[in-house]
Amino acid sequence: MSKYLSYQLDTNDAAYPLHSFQSIYHIRKTSSAKKWLIGITCLLILIMFLPWTQNIRAKGLVTTLRQEQRPQELNTIIAGRVEQWYVKEGDYVKQGDTILRLGEVKVEYFDPALLERTGQQIQAKEAAVSGYESKASMANQQVAALQEARTLKLAQLDVKIRQQQLKVISDSMDLIAVNNEWLVTNRQISAAKAMLDSGVIALVDYERRKISFQNAQAKKTSAENKLLQTRQELTALQIEKNAVVQDYTDKISKAMGDRFSALSDKASGEADVAKLKNIYANYDARNQLYYITAPQSGQVTKARKAGIGETLKEGDMLVEIVPDQMQYAVELFVSPMDIPLLTRGQKIRFVFDGFPAIVFNGWPESSYGTFGGKVTAIENAASPNGMFRVLVTEDPNDKPWPKQLRIGGGANGIALLKDVSVGYELWRNINGFPPEYYQSSINKSKQK
Repeated sequence: MSKYLSYQLDTNDAAYPLHSFQSIYHIRKTSSAKKWLIGITCLLILIMFLPWTQNIRAKGLVTTLRQEQRPQELNTIIAGRVEQWYVKEGDYVKQGDTILRLGEVKVEYFDPALLERTGQQIQAKEAAVSGYESKASMANQQVAALQEARTLKLAQLDVKIRQQQLKVISDSMDLIAVNNEWLVTNRQISAAKAMLDSGVIALVDYERRKISFQNAQAKKTSAENKLLQTRQELTALQIEKNAVVQDYTDKISKAMGDRFSALSDKASGEADVAKLKNIYANYDARNQLYYITAPQSGQVTKARKAGIGETLKEGDMLVEIVPDQMQYAVELFVSPMDIPLLTRGQKIRFVFDGFPAIVFNGWPESSYGTFGGKVTAIENAASPNGMFRVLVTEDPNDKPWPKQLRIGGGANGIALLKDVSVGYELWRNINGFPPEYYQSSINKSKQK
């Protein structure tokens, strides 16, 4: 058998009639496997040095950057009953358009002339306040009049007291004169008695001198009584002055008490007026709250109350309004391991749900159908799902986001990191190392 095989190997293969032998043994044929192996190896080496953009992926939802541009609930402030709807779900409204009209359900607001009657109460209280003010003014004038009358009365009594004091002085001088006269007559009567006992003068002369002495003594007693009476009148005038002061003080105090009482009533009335005005303003504001208007332009959705006559409580949701003017943003939820790699101003590429795209992870420039964005905010606290929330807005230097975006739509974000070689990226993934951390040029300029 071996001789046969060796013979056949030495013979011409084409001359041998078995084609299977020609297909299996290619001893005299040239093989290209080596070339392919060398080519593939060179190609792989070249691929290892190709640039690769590191990235991290995160899923998120389309939202808005500002809170007032997000869908908002329209709630009722007061309790009421649905009287009439002016819009339906899907309608577009402008700011200030009426959504529905409410009716009253509380008994204290049923009166149709509630505002008018409250206004009448305010006018009555204001008139009472004006009356109290006039009363206080009159009491003030009365106090001034009493003070002036007291001044005049005291001045009059002071004049009388001065006159009485002068009269006391005059009576004192008279008493001194009468006393001097009495002293003289007293000496004369003593001398006359001695002379009468000696027989020098007659009894008639003695009795004449005695009468003069008695008259002088009577004048002295009269002058003393007059002086005493004048002093008593002076004391009475001083007492009268004190009584006048006390009387007028009592009257002035009473008038001032009336004034303070009027001022207190006025203050109480003003408080009642302010309270009634507050109630009036509340009633007026409540009447305006019967008509629910749109706080901003947008589309009406999610009407919670459907029929006429349904009652509402304070704070119940009526409808939801989706604004028509908004600045879209994407909220991404990034894992705690990747959050240190993100900074404000960092570039993000998006693939929105419903928009076709061809994505090459390491070559974002070669991708098709992606949209650019920039990181605007990174929350410091983790969300309930354990991920960190990142807000990304449209990149003004990239192509604009599609107008067909809707709030709540899905978005896949690709955060672009550092450019490295493909070989380094393979080595990093094999060893489980994290991507290269870097800061964008915007953050570097801020730090500088």
